[in-house]
Amino acid sequence: MSDVGTLPDLAARRLGGMVLIANDEFFAPKENLLEPADPVFDPDRYTDRGKEMDGWETRRRREPGHDWCIVRLGIPGVVRGVVVDTSFFRGNYPDRCSLEGAAVDGDEIEGAEWFDVLPESALEGDSVNRFDVGSPYRVTHVRLNIFPDGGVARLRVLGEPLPDLRTLADPAGRAELAGSLSGGLVLDASDVFFSPPHNLIAPGDSHGMHDGWETRRRRGEGHDWVVLQLAAEAEIERVEVDTSNFKGNFPDSCSLDARSGLAGAGEPEWSEVLSRRRLGPHRRFAFPIDPSARASHVRLNIHPDGGVARLRILGRVSDEGWRGFGVRWLNAKTPEVFEERVLPCCGSRTWAAGLRDTRPFANFEGLLQSSDDVWAGLSTEDRMEAFAAHSRIGEHGGPAWSAGEQAGAAHASDDVRRALEEGNRAYEERFGHVFLINATGKGADEMLRALERRLGNDAEAELAEASEQQRQITRLRLEKLVRPMGMPAPSGG
Repeated sequence: MSDVGTLPDLAARRLGGMVLIANDEFFAPKENLLEPADPVFDPDRYTDRGKEMDGWETRRRREPGHDWCIVRLGIPGVVRGVVVDTSFFRGNYPDRCSLEGAAVDGDEIEGAEWFDVLPESALEGDSVNRFDVGSPYRVTHVRLNIFPDGGVARLRVLGEPLPDLRTLADPAGRAELAGSLSGGLVLDASDVFFSPPHNLIAPGDSHGMHDGWETRRRRGEGHDWVVLQLAAEAEIERVEVDTSNFKGNFPDSCSLDARSGLAGAGEPEWSEVLSRRRLGPHRRFAFPIDPSARASHVRLNIHPDGGVARLRILGRVSDEGWRGFGVRWLNAKTPEVFEERVLPCCGSRTWAAGLRDTRPFANFEGLLQSSDDVWAGLSTEDRMEAFAAHSRIGEHGGPAWSAGEQAGAAHASDDVRRALEEGNRAYEERFGHVFLINATGKGADEMLRALERRLGNDAEAELAEASEQQRQITRLRLEKLVRPMGMPAPSGG
């Protein structure tokens, strides 16, 4: 499975994964599917329903159909691999399996739109069945289907975490950026002898030495290290290194390097942002980064070796960080959800569908350019549909962003407000749609002057000018779409 095996299990119970429902669990409960430990087998253990198996097992099906169970992922993300472990199920394993995905809020799975993640695939009994996955869409829930019945010991859903970072950051855009629940990801490590580095970014406190990252004893020169991809590019302001439970095997010291993005065809050089600092046993250490350091990736160096329980990287997501998150987030939406999310940016359904069809976007500038290109090709009717989604300047209603965009009109004098109302009516009578202007940063007087000037345009010239205003508004709203609610887009968007 190439490097899929290095990805986290999005369904892991420690991350919040949970089996919600199964159509049948007669012989063994569905909850066993997500047990973190490997399955075990006791040949002498029976219950009043038969042989006790360490997994999920359904009764023998005597009618058409198949069995299934639904799992809520601990971290939403894009699935890259699936492990269906049938260990110890020899004469009672399913013949085939498939996996479907859905992206829903909460656990309201009734009416969810399910789509294929793993097509129907053959299983082997008493085996760890591994499958690569090519679906590009973000999921919050998966449905494991087994055909026609039988038992599965464990389910692992390996993938790239993609939580909604907008809901995790504070209003200033600050968040913990290395953690699994934020979307942080371990990319590589020098040594994983005793325990995996994914433990470093797990939620909550460490439960013991096994629940951290520990390397073997180094007998030569050098030191150990681990590389992480942050949830988004950010200005790092604080680093926390926790050696809890490591009492005789903690590192002597640590340091942190950072880099941001890619430079041309190669990777940029690492820069030290935290010089070597002493560590101690079974303690939490906090190191401020002043001045803050911009990074999309960090490398924790431990000197010379040892164990670290947790690593936390706190900082403020940069403008490029929000754009990068936004591209991943929008690329991973199902077609229907993508259209629903972007429609408030431009009220033309033809535009939303056209933008959908240009995915995947290589970067945020590619998204904006695609938006411009699709808009340029729309008919007058499609443009009128977009114009109709706007409220009048100075009036309430329309998309939630309108109030902020029209803030300059909120403090207009009574005379200017009346002039705007009269001008809006005259404009609509003349051109058949609301007066449209990119109001961000403009005062009421400036908007009134633009309205009076544009009343002198002919229909063709005004359609072109209104279309250009909509293009600008769309670009600004796409910037706002990928940020926390209320966070302004950068000027010039």
